[in-house]
Amino acid sequence: MRIMLKLVLDCDADAAWRALHSPRAVADLYGPFVELAPMAAEGLPLRLEPGADVPVRMSVAGRIGLGQQLIHVSERHVDDANGPVRIFRDSGIPLTGPLAALDVWDHQMAVSPAPGDPSRTLWRDRLVIGGAAAAPLWPVLWATWQWRGARLKALAPTWAYDPEAAEDTSVDPSER
Repeated sequence: MRIMLKLVLDCDADAAWRALHSPRAVADLYGPFVELAPMAAEGLPLRLEPGADVPVRMSVAGRIGLGQQLIHVSERHVDDANGPVRIFRDSGIPLTGPLAALDVWDHQMAVSPAPGDPSRTLWRDRLVIGGAAAAPLWPVLWATWQWRGARLKALAPTWAYDPEAAEDTSVDPSER
């Protein structure tokens, strides 16, 4: 079974790509209701890198456990009719909780410059689930993905800030 989103976000594709690799930005997509917490003693990595396995605990408001999930990261780059597309894939699996009844969890997110407006991002999000529990869990996941889509639209403009590129106004330009 599939759940898909297709949105145009108010940030450039580079900012969206950076956000996909940020565990904090990803956790913010489910907030403020669902919380993502690291299971590893060292905490969440600063960046989700290809090949990474990141175990997390999910809960409602930090109180009601939803289970544990393993995030497994891979990525690929392709070209479509409009140009380059970067695809981030989480092929991890729910380990415990209601989602652990799924046999298949394949979440892919594709970002590319929006056609006609490279300052914005075309975001395509696809979740494929399978197994005996897929049909009863689909409506809950579909509703969650609608929430996620609204959060993507709300948070994307905040991703556009690039601190490395920001000019430091506290220093006199002649001293640089």
